[in-house]
Amino acid sequence: MAKEEKDLDLKAQNSLKKSGDIPRHIAIIMDGNGRWARKRGLPRAAGHKQGVETVRDMVKACVGLGVKYLTLYTFSTENWKRPKDEVTTLMRLIVKSLQNETNELNANNVRLSTIGNRDSLPETVRRELEQAIGITSGNTALTLNLALSYSGRWEILEAAKKIALMVKDNNIQAEDVTESLFSSFLTTRDMPDPDLLIRSGGEFRVSNFLLWQIAYSEFFVTDVLWPEFKRQHLYEAIKDYQKRERRFGLVSEQISRTSKV
Repeated sequence: MAKEEKDLDLKAQNSLKKSGDIPRHIAIIMDGNGRWARKRGLPRAAGHKQGVETVRDMVKACVGLGVKYLTLYTFSTENWKRPKDEVTTLMRLIVKSLQNETNELNANNVRLSTIGNRDSLPETVRRELEQAIGITSGNTALTLNLALSYSGRWEILEAAKKIALMVKDNNIQAEDVTESLFSSFLTTRDMPDPDLLIRSGGEFRVSNFLLWQIAYSEFFVTDVLWPEFKRQHLYEAIKDYQKRERRFGLVSEQISRTSKV
């Protein structure tokens, strides 16, 4: 990024910080890689590769804004049903990206984490993940959380099974099962629920992503395909978020009274 672009971007970030709250946790459904490639007569893999460039830029932008958690829907459990060649290409791309980006993450004080069924991933992917997670474990500016082999239903079922076993073994009683307890069995237990959920590519669905955690998230859907998603689109989503009144089931008058206390 040229100096003039950096100065303009810094100005845009400072303006956002002054205009309202910056989401503490942003989750993104990165949709549109395949369509981006198809529009250009390219293989789908080209779209996924270009999508990695967008991820790199979003991470840097979130660090600059002071976002503390960025969760990216990287590979769902349903994605295993895609053509074998595409799945293989995606796994190779994940390995290559981890190898290429870990030092950059470290330099930007970004900690890497994952959610999902890591055991279902190829050994090479697991090995690179574990290495990158270890290298970046002490970083504090931003947690980049990759949802890999993940689905919301899978996560909820896994939590329910663990709790059921605890009840069966008399470690807890059924009446002890609260929202807080249930949340503690989810893979996101060490982070707050997303404040803002962004979906690129124009589709209006959550695609089995963070079903429990997005109960009160603000949604922002854009027609922009993920490989074309730029910082200004992220800033647009945050500006829109700052206009929202987050009531969490209350009415406006209650929110107003609470804010005055």
